[in-house]
Amino acid sequence: MNPTLANALQLLLLASLLGCNGKHNGMQNESHMIIFRDPDGRILTEDDLRGVSGTFRYEIVGNSQVSAKAESLHSQGRQAGASGDYKRAINLLEQAHNLAPQWPYPVYDMAFTYLLMKDTKNARVYYRKTIELSPRGFFEAITAVDALDREEKGELPTGTYVKYLSLEWTNDPEQKTEIVHQLLRAAPDFAPAWKELATLSGDDAEQLAAIERGLAAHPDGETKGILQVNKALILHRKGDHEGAIRLLGETALDPASPYDTEQMAKVSLANVLRK
Repeated sequence: MNPTLANALQLLLLASLLGCNGKHNGMQNESHMIIFRDPDGRILTEDDLRGVSGTFRYEIVGNSQVSAKAESLHSQGRQAGASGDYKRAINLLEQAHNLAPQWPYPVYDMAFTYLLMKDTKNARVYYRKTIELSPRGFFEAITAVDALDREEKGELPTGTYVKYLSLEWTNDPEQKTEIVHQLLRAAPDFAPAWKELATLSGDDAEQLAAIERGLAAHPDGETKGILQVNKALILHRKGDHEGAIRLLGETALDPASPYDTEQMAKVSLANVLRK
């Protein structure tokens, strides 16, 4: 972006979004750096958006002190699970976890393996343990815990989350759409299904309607973040740049946003500011 245009755009954003009056707590150069400030005083600056990719590598969380032996056991466990030898997979993953108790990856894979074994009780235990080790998310652990807890309470039909996961392995768009509609017929308050329906829709109005239904369905933190980012991008396409920037800024700065949601919001905000 041209520096002059960038500065002008930032000043415009400050004036429209922050009620800028040219006085920023005595920081004379702040107006040249701040992109967004939320109601709690948290800020996003140009530096916060520089170099963001929109992705987050969850596999690196907690692995700085992981031994080669733990990594090997984890890899073997994943291979055993992929081949359908679930009991061996659990044994290997548990060994990896014992060697690296602060590393969420083996715990997450144990949760998923128990889910494949239709042992939802243990799946919930280990998804919860995953979140304890990585409170700001680890792949879809937050969504898994929310869905499985709601199944346990009878708020969602048993098997809802497993059926939702089947979308990951479904490549045919029509088949995927049918699975989403089946989920919504059985569980109209299941926000992740509305999120998927929005991504499958080719029309902004249909996407926005699905997103609003998802946001109204008390989504978990991961699902909520993705819905908000996608809503902001639609607002931007429709010409509501102020609304898009505000929603992306709030999502990026929300302490409850998972790591990947924060990154998606930041890269989306950077792209919105370039256009």
